[in-house]
Amino acid sequence: MFTPGQTVVYPAQGVGVIERIETQELAGVQAEFYIVHILCNDINVLVPVKNAPNTGLRPLSSKNDAKRTLEELKDYQNTHVHAGQNWNRRQREYTERLKAGTLDTVSSVLKELILLGAQKELSFGEKRLLEQSMALVSGELSYILEKPEKEIKEIINSFYIDLFPAVD
Repeated sequence: MFTPGQTVVYPAQGVGVIERIETQELAGVQAEFYIVHILCNDINVLVPVKNAPNTGLRPLSSKNDAKRTLEELKDYQNTHVHAGQNWNRRQREYTERLKAGTLDTVSSVLKELILLGAQKELSFGEKRLLEQSMALVSGELSYILEKPEKEIKEIINSFYIDLFPAVD
């Protein structure tokens, strides 16, 4: 169970803070909801307390996990990207992985899309997923490592500087 004031990560949205827990009536049924304020886009999301584990709502990753993620992003030499696969299938797969919401999963999508973009031009949907995964990874790492998000993006981009230009 999460508590008000706790910093959490909500899949596909990013880092947020549990503002409060409130009871609301929906279709005649009383239910408790976490009111999560998403920091990057200043919106509130209602997450049913009872179903929070199924939604992917989770605590922030640890500082050790954040450092390990940066190391894994840096080491791309042995990462295999399936460029020949149908772009629509890849996009569905990446979207599903982003919904999983773990830092490891989202950073692996980011790395694969960066490497795929170095091999071929990304589709419009893949570019959007690249931007989304970069925002999710850099947002969480920024909060954990207490560095500006722009600096985290610059660090990540520096790993791939020899492959192609920076990703925002």
